Amino acid sequence: MSLLKRYGLIGLFKVVIFKIRSFFVFKNARLIRFPIDIRGKKFIKVSKGFTTGVGCRIEAYPEHNQTTMFFGENFQMNDYVHITAMEKVHIGNNVLFASKIYVSDCSHGSYSGDENDSDPSSIPHDRKLYSKPIIIEDNVWLGEFVSVLPGVTIGKGTIVGANSVVSKNLPPNVIAVGTPAKPIKKYNFEFQRWEKI
Repeated sequence: MSLLKRYGLIGLFKVVIFKIRSFFVFKNARLIRFPIDIRGKKFIKVSKGFTTGVGCRIEAYPEHNQTTMFFGENFQMNDYVHITAMEKVHIGNNVLFASKIYVSDCSHGSYSGDENDSDPSSIPHDRKLYSKPIIIEDNVWLGEFVSVLPGVTIGKGTIVGANSVVSKNLPPNVIAVGTPAKPIKKYNFEFQRWEKI
């Protein structure tokens, strides 16, 4: 399919303008669709093939002066994705995000059941920020409206279904759904098919 048929004349014109603007935002980007909100750009590392939809927000607020957000090669996120990194958000190669996804390695307050817990009578915005690294390995696909919470690793080749909340680690090569997200299928490499768990 030609680009003109795919986007139409006005759409193609927009893509050309976005492509030119992309180079000035991140030199390795394939295409950034505007508007985009980028905060803490110097703490964000983008590899070649980086692609976004419209209305995305990526922000890095490190406690120390270091790169806290890393995007591997050929990363693609669709519209209205929000990613926040305070400690570390590492996204591997060939990862695909659908639209309206939220990924954050930090939260206002601690709620783990220990002596650092935040007092619920305090103002949420004033609570100390706590963080735990997030790692999303190669070839992961996150469906629409997925949320990924602090301290999570999503294994290579895993698919997370729409509207799921990833609050615990997911192994490689599974399909996970729900709140919290749990594996329901695993890929069998011997028979080359997905099998129910």
